[in-house]
Amino acid sequence: MTNSIQLRSYDDRDADAVWCLHEWAMRATGNDPSDIPGTSDLQNIETRYFDTGGAFLVGVVPDADDDLPQTFDGGLTAMGGFLPNEVGHADERTVSGAAELHRMRVAPSRQRRGYGRSLLHKLEQQVVEQGYEVLLATTSQSQPAAVAFYRDEGYQEVDQSTQGEYELVHFEKRL
Repeated sequence: MTNSIQLRSYDDRDADAVWCLHEWAMRATGNDPSDIPGTSDLQNIETRYFDTGGAFLVGVVPDADDDLPQTFDGGLTAMGGFLPNEVGHADERTVSGAAELHRMRVAPSRQRRGYGRSLLHKLEQQVVEQGYEVLLATTSQSQPAAVAFYRDEGYQEVDQSTQGEYELVHFEKRL
């Protein structure tokens, strides 16, 4: 279970670990991390997320094994954030009054232990506290575990699209 994960707000000292987890998680799905559209947000989380009214959380396991990217307080196990949909990526769909999940990642060696669900539930709680009623999520068909994850969590598939070589699945959940 996830009793040892600590979810907290991103700190600038997490920058290298966040980038490392992003690359590791994308490679594990068979995707080239340098080919994932719009990842510049991970290079400037403070401005991209916090300054626009969003949030970015990290899930850290203190005293974790060395296989995890290390932060100042433990091994980075999970990460993700949300943005008000109006400030999301310009090439994505816009739903007025919604928030949108971004960069949901769980360390491949720690998947299927509930860390992603804990992170998602915490983000959903923060979204509701900020007054949003709808949360959007987009993932690629090349990530079937992510597609199943959102469906299992009550997200409804509302559309599909193509961006470059990626077949995307768009989800929504009314909170």
